[in-house]
Order: sequence, then structure tokens, then C-alpha cells
Amino acid sequence: MAAQLKKRKRNPNSKMYGFKTFADPGCPVFLSGGTFKENVQTLLRECGTIEEFTVHGMPTWSTSLVHHNNSHNVLVPLYTIEESVDQHSSNPFCDHCRCIGWSHHLVSKRRYHFIIPADDEWNKTLDESVLDDNEENQATHLLHGLIHCNGYGHLLSINGLEGGSKILFGREIMDLWDRICTALRAWKITVEDTSMKRSMNLRLLHGVAYGHSWFGRWGYKFCHGSFGVNVQNYGAAIGVLSSLNIDEVINDFVQARKSDRHMKQIVEVYRQASDTHLITLRDLIRFMLSLKTNAPAQIKTIMPAAVSPPKPPITKPKKRKSPAMEEEPKYKKFSTFATEMASRWPARRLEYAAEVIVDALKEKGGGMSRQEVRDAGRLHIGDTGLLDFVIKSINNYVVGDYVVLRAANQSTKILQFTVRQVSGNTATVHDREAFTEPAVDISPAAVVGDPPGLDIYRDIKYLYKHVLEHYPMSGLPELATRVILDSKHYVKEWPFKDEDDELLRFICRILETSEELETRFTRMSEPGELVALPPYATIGELKSAIEDVYRDTYCMMERFVVGEVEGLNFMDDDEVVFGNMESGAHVLVRGSGIDLENELKHEGGADNWTVDCSCGAKDDDGERMVACDICEVWQHTRCIGIGEKETVPQLFICSRCSASLMAPSTEYAMDMQYM
Repeated sequence: MAAQLKKRKRNPNSKMYGFKTFADPGCPVFLSGGTFKENVQTLLRECGTIEEFTVHGMPTWSTSLVHHNNSHNVLVPLYTIEESVDQHSSNPFCDHCRCIGWSHHLVSKRRYHFIIPADDEWNKTLDESVLDDNEENQATHLLHGLIHCNGYGHLLSINGLEGGSKILFGREIMDLWDRICTALRAWKITVEDTSMKRSMNLRLLHGVAYGHSWFGRWGYKFCHGSFGVNVQNYGAAIGVLSSLNIDEVINDFVQARKSDRHMKQIVEVYRQASDTHLITLRDLIRFMLSLKTNAPAQIKTIMPAAVSPPKPPITKPKKRKSPAMEEEPKYKKFSTFATEMASRWPARRLEYAAEVIVDALKEKGGGMSRQEVRDAGRLHIGDTGLLDFVIKSINNYVVGDYVVLRAANQSTKILQFTVRQVSGNTATVHDREAFTEPAVDISPAAVVGDPPGLDIYRDIKYLYKHVLEHYPMSGLPELATRVILDSKHYVKEWPFKDEDDELLRFICRILETSEELETRFTRMSEPGELVALPPYATIGELKSAIEDVYRDTYCMMERFVVGEVEGLNFMDDDEVVFGNMESGAHVLVRGSGIDLENELKHEGGADNWTVDCSCGAKDDDGERMVACDICEVWQHTRCIGIGEKETVPQLFICSRCSASLMAPSTEYAMDMQYM
């Protein structure tokens, strides 16, 4: 471990490339129209520097990317790790493939991980835990993409300024990832969008505003829904929410006898600021989000003068302040403490634990005891020693825009943790009960009763909470919101395109040829492999090329032999392909030598379990499930009434099986057919 913490020295012979141009067409190297396997090897050979260290014995390359930041250059390391998959691999199957409908894909021999670590890890060698698929790595890696050697892959994490980087914007990292996938000729890349901003799901917010998730800017579309949601449900749900008439929304709030004054003010302020009439919810939210891209000075010009805040009264509070609020002390950043502290945990893990604690306190909106904080942290962090250390140390430290305080609740006299939002030299308390009187923040955005327009995200969050999450007389809008929230998985596809050159290219797929394949290998539905040949290649050379591709790609295909090519069955192997088959065609082949005894068949694993849930799901979608102890059929815990935080019973019998043992029980179902 000591060796892993040594400072990494950049190889003086390594090449440097521009961050914003790397992987542009022909930059820094021209990649021919070959397969992903060929292109990634070319890229590593020409642009990567093999590192002296390895990650669990896996070869690691680094590529130095120069990022221009505030008139000076920053060197960003992009690591590529080649993971070999075999019988001895700790995790030979792919959970990401399993959860997005690719369980039937054959297990590929290699995976390539593309990683940009957190800012403070750039001058260190990669830790052995860098490939661990856990929430901590997803929250700290600026980029982690995984691509199987067959060209299918997954974007596992992306974190820009909002995610902790001090240098890179999320869109810059996403642009880089998109260029890499395009240059290497990936086939399909998925992403699970769980991104949040101020406790708002961005896939819901962007779905209403733009008709797609944030990743839709780069061509990612609906891929696989949870709880039986399909692409038609998703499209209908987007249409329902985005087309809500603002005036009708306000009227619904009035009829439901809910306060509508603040919502009316929000609508009036932004309608006054807009050059076009805002009619639908999409019009309003899209305009509000567009203002966030303007500089603060421009926003002040755009927003009407009517939203200027009143000057705070210069009156002393009558109530006695709590001791914690007598003065506004200078708080120290927790990140500084984490860096300077001689701890057995790296700074990034300490900071991540602190962020988890702050998020829990913000979500609660009130004081939390030490045990409550610990229990909330355990949902995200398995290392209790790390968690206890941070809880003990975090008092009076600033994490992000919040300072963590611990003081006695005036009512219960119990020590509780709270968070206060830092604003200049002051802070706003996020607990209305913990103290006799909340701290006073005289910044405009924090004045109680401020008109809309001063904090755009606060206004957006008001609409999000009241319209999208808690619509009055809820029915179709509530169902539409749930459908979008249950649509987490998105995919981008790079369709096959034959190049304008002399090479012949074919997409090859294997056909089942025997009863054994049909009975023991029913999921044989691999995505197809690209084969490129010179213009006057023979049929025998085509067969040989297909064999080489499959043997080099899939674990169970090491002895695969092509028997026949459909459409060329009665032709000799020494005849040329040109003239008998058009370049760009899809080719079906039959063969032998498939290792049906190999345990590494499908990315979804060897288990052939059955999913049949009342929501309509027929396959694993990554959501929590429970299997009936009689029929062994899996169902979602949510769909059978087991809460997210409830423990699954040790003995579970589904409603269908219980009907044969006792009176029928109520089944839980979510009917979305009319959407």
C-alpha cells in the first residue's frame, strides 16, 4: 500500500495533447475504419505511455491532456486500464449489462476502463481500489467509462464542478468521452442517470424542459426502464408534464385550496422577464434554466427591477441568541483539514464521507443526533471507522457551501448536528427547531419573504416540489413523474457506416445449428462483429477473419470454426467475395467449436432466474427484488408493498402461490397502459 501512495512522476518521454481536441478526427492519430479492438490498441500504442505500476496486475496506460484554465495550463491524466476476463477474474460478469437488457451478450475477453481520477489524485499512482464499483468511486472519479472489447460499454461516472472538480466542467468531460467513443468506433454506450442538483432529479427536470435527460445533448436516448416502463410510457410521460398549461396549474392549486400566491409570483416575474409568452411548464422551466447560463450581471439586467430585495431592517433581535450564534466565526474548510490530517484514509475518502453527512443533514432539514447521522451515512459508506472519524471531526467545518454545527436542542437538550449555508461571512441555519432563534443572513437570497427571481434555482425547486412531486388532485401528472423517475438508463448508438474506401466490411452473426444450441444456449443472440477485408479477399479468407474475430473477442469462442456463410453455401473457399456479397451487408454464419461447458457464457451470469412482476417487468432492471420461496419467481419489493427501507422477510410467498394455500391476497400493480 505504501508504494501505491508514492507521488507519481510523469514520464518525460510521454506525449501531451490538448484536452479539448483529443480524439477529434485525425487528432492525434488517424484511426481507420476498423473494429473497436483494433482502434483502442492503436490509440494506446500511439498516444499512451505504459505505467510502471499496475492495478491488480492489469496493464495501465496514461495519456496527458493539457487543459487551458484561467490563462494557465493544467495537465489532466487520462488512464486506460486493460482488464482481462477469465475463469479466475473476481467479477467476470457485467452487472451493468444485466441491468439494461444485455444479459444475453456473450462474455468478452477484455474490458477497457477509461478513468480521470479526482483532482487531488492527479499526481499519485492509481489506488488498487480504483476499479471498485461502489458509490464512493462514482462520486469521486471525474470520468470512468468501461467498454467491452466488442464495442459495447457503459459510462459509469462523470463529475465536473458540481461533482467536486475544481477545474473541469461536466460538459467538457462529457465532450471528451463522446469524442473517444466516436474515434474508437464504439457500438453502444449506456449511462444510468441518477444525477441530482439541490435535491432535484435532473432527468426529471431536463426531461420536462428539453424532452430528454442531460445526457441527451450527446445523443443518449431512452434504453431500458425500471418497473416495466417502456419507451412509449416514457415519451407519453414527458408529453404530459411538459405540456401542462401554467395558468391551469395555478387554477388547480386554487381549487385544491393550496396556497398559490408564491407560484403566481414566480410565473409573473419570469413572464415579465421573458421576450416570449410562457404558456406551458416546459416554456417556464426551460426559460428559467436558460438564465442560469448567463453571468450574474446579465441576470440582473434581464430580471425586472421589481424583484430587487428590500433592505434588511437594522433592528436588534429581541430573543436571546443561542451561544452558537453570538458571533459569526471564521470557519475552516473540511477539505483543508482532510489534506493536512495525518489519517489512514486518503483525503478524497474523508471529503466524500463529509459530503454524505452534509447531504443527509440537508435532506432531513432538522437536527440529527450522532446515531441518526451515523445510520444515514451507513447507507452510502461501509467503513464504519471512517464514518465515525469524520463524524467526530466535522463539527465547525465547512463542506461545500455548508458549515456543520453541533449544539444542544433547546427542547430536548440532546446534542444534535445541523448545517448552515455559508454566505460570505454568515450562514443560514438548516434547522428551524434546534435553536431558539435561527441565525440571521442578510444576503438577499436568504431574506425570508424575498420575491421570486433572486435565486433562480430556489424558484425552480419550488416548482419541482409542488408541481412535479406534489401536484394537487394528483392523477396523471403524478404517474407521469413516477414514469420519468423510473427511466434511469439511456443509451447512445453509433450505427454501422461503411467507409468510402476499398475495404470490404461485413457485420457477422452466428446462427444456431443444432438442438444442443437451441436447448442449452437459448440466449445465443450476440450483437454481431465487424469484419474488414481487402477488396479481393476469398470466401476462405472471410471465414478465417470471422473465426479470428470471435476467438479474440469472446471467452467461449476460442475454438470456433466457421462451417458455412449463408448465401455463399455452394461456393468454393477460393472464390472471391467481391461481386458475390455487397460491402456493408449483414452476414449470418454457422459453425462449430462453441464451448458450451464454459461458465463464462453470458454477461448476465450463469443463473437463469425468472422475473415476472405485476408492473410488467420480465427481466432484471437493477431495482430491488425478492424471490418467492415456492415458485422462485422474482418480483420488485416496491410492487408487492415492501418499502424501500423495509427489510425483506426471510420467508416470502407471492400472491399467486398464496392463492393456492389460502384466500387470494391483494396484488399491487401499476397500470400505465393508458399513457
